[in-house]
Amino acid sequence: MERSQLLLQKIKAKISQNGGWIPFSRYMEMVLYAPEYGYYSTDLPKFGPAGDFITAPELTPLFGQTIANCLAPCLHALQQSGLPTHILEFGAGSGKLAETLVQQLTQLGAPLAHYDILEISPDLAKRQQERLVEAKKQLAWHTELRWLQAMPKAFVGIILANEVLDALPCEVIMLQQGRWFFQGVGVVAEQLQWSTGREVPKDLLPHNLQIIADFPEGYTTEIHPQSKNWIRALTSDLQTGLFLSFDYGFPAPEFYHPQRQEGSLMIHHRHRSMTEPFYLPGLCDLTSHVEWSGINKTAIDAGADTTYLNNQASFLLEAGIGDLALQAGDPNNPKQFLPISQALQKLLSEAEMGELFKVFAFTKNLHAIFPLAEDLSILPGLGGRNRFAK
Repeated sequence: MERSQLLLQKIKAKISQNGGWIPFSRYMEMVLYAPEYGYYSTDLPKFGPAGDFITAPELTPLFGQTIANCLAPCLHALQQSGLPTHILEFGAGSGKLAETLVQQLTQLGAPLAHYDILEISPDLAKRQQERLVEAKKQLAWHTELRWLQAMPKAFVGIILANEVLDALPCEVIMLQQGRWFFQGVGVVAEQLQWSTGREVPKDLLPHNLQIIADFPEGYTTEIHPQSKNWIRALTSDLQTGLFLSFDYGFPAPEFYHPQRQEGSLMIHHRHRSMTEPFYLPGLCDLTSHVEWSGINKTAIDAGADTTYLNNQASFLLEAGIGDLALQAGDPNNPKQFLPISQALQKLLSEAEMGELFKVFAFTKNLHAIFPLAEDLSILPGLGGRNRFAK
């Protein structure tokens, strides 16, 4: 609580320095990443029962093992072409996904020279290093582990991002008298409050928001120029390889549906989800759902060859999570199989993560390595219905 109050004072000082108003993206950046006080900058637990939320890799190793099934053919193709067999993971959390992937790919005989992690949270990087260095020692991995400070230029390999895009700062906008205005943060009676800023430039508005008649007065939503900038830079820096991400969100027609009047901002605190973004700054995870159509267009414009979007359940089922579950436990032994079944329910159910979470992938310059189908069906998990198919 003391840390939260200190961060609150820093936010108020920033608002004062900026004439009484800051854009919501600046607020979100501070509450998540401010040195010493931001959510991802402190040593407070974030994942698991003692934290604020549980991610798919923490829920069960089946998630990472299934992803390994998808990546193994790509790694073999890279090796056979004499190219580096690298995986780069953005925002690796506790390191659980990295641990599961390296172990499973080793068992599958897939070549993996380096597993690189780009982590901006000093606390999480420390936890990852403790976990993975010990796992490498115990399991005798040949894969080299590295922690990077920046995205490499001309990267060749596979880039992973599990629940990264939702944590990038976004802008909040509101429709007022037929025009869109930025919503930012001000201070009223010593309390943080929503405050209206300047009009949104038309070139920042997604196509779905330009038909004003479809939206009621006061309609509030998010736009994501920062996420698009990240995807644009990442696509440019990827020379040859595959980008694979998992996150919750919707294509533009669903994200900007007229009935979704209050946007998608959420905070997560001790396994409770709330919509009040000013609650305990620095102690809560603050996220926005991903608007996948904009991400897809940005990747294509930046040089991606083939893109793919589907729900998480379809990906996991097609990539073999069912067979992996049967290998992990005997369905005829309820005591042994019940935890596995519960994890599958969480990952696959439409009422849980199965539909809300999406898999988004794109390739760049992989055609010379092996004959990719237009829908990426050569890779397990990416052969289902592509929601971005023309």
